[in-house]
Amino acid sequence: MITNFGMNWESFFNDNIGGYIKSLQSNPFELVTLIIDISIVVFLVYCFFRIVKGSRAWQLIKGIALLIVATWVSGLFNLKILNWILTGIMNWGVIAIIVIFQPELRRALEQLGTNRITQFFGIDKDLSTRTKEDIYKVVIAATELSKTKTGALIVLERDIKIQDIVNTGIPMNAEVSPQLLVNIFEPKTPLHDGAVVISGNKIAAAACVLPLADDNDISKELGTRHRAAIGISKESDSLVVVVSEETGKISVAKDGTLIADVREDVLKKILISNIVTKRFASEKKERKNRLKELKDKISKAKENQKEESK
Repeated sequence: MITNFGMNWESFFNDNIGGYIKSLQSNPFELVTLIIDISIVVFLVYCFFRIVKGSRAWQLIKGIALLIVATWVSGLFNLKILNWILTGIMNWGVIAIIVIFQPELRRALEQLGTNRITQFFGIDKDLSTRTKEDIYKVVIAATELSKTKTGALIVLERDIKIQDIVNTGIPMNAEVSPQLLVNIFEPKTPLHDGAVVISGNKIAAAACVLPLADDNDISKELGTRHRAAIGISKESDSLVVVVSEETGKISVAKDGTLIADVREDVLKKILISNIVTKRFASEKKERKNRLKELKDKISKAKENQKEESK
């Protein structure tokens, strides 16, 4: 008889696992529910570890795991006194876990109570929503930089990848935030000179070198930042937000054209319409077309089967 962890594991196995195996033999369809059951349990355990990883509770989990192993080993080698002590500790383990993980449990329940199910299960927001939020952050940063007349150059990558431009700068791979963008362009700091490239909902790199436009029809009054913005917008489909160091005015470069002196609300509309609306509307249209093609193929296949049967 096995007496680890304060329970009769032999009896537990015969009554539960053994009985479950016998029921599967009599009704094989229960295998589907078993797979679903195991999948849900594994997923919940994964979500729990996502919540506690990186917190103080993570160290406690490793301590609990060590305690479980020590209890099992003490029972295996028949160390009765040690096993009795550890088993007693384990019997109070449920209460201890509730006390230890109180902040994490409360956070999880709060997320469920506020319908933040996707966040609870570790599912990221959809790409369209994340892109919109990043645009709002860029607009906030540009507005703040404009107020202080701090020069800035922010490139928002679209379909055409500009990895060669990213490679000229300092890699960052950071979340987009207004505070970070403002801090990057702070004068007399190592990263302020050059462009920031936002790619894949991340600040990919800072202090990047952009190609300068050399067209004769470009106004000579434009500074290096504006020429660089026009240059990269001609070589790719990226949108570029420019903040003038002299006037504090915000401009947007698109397809080799500079839209000068835009207000905060106009900047937001330009970026959303060109980055979010066009991109995700076209993707949605493509999905509908593919679905329609698939339905047509299925209907044609059914018609062919009917004709062959005749």
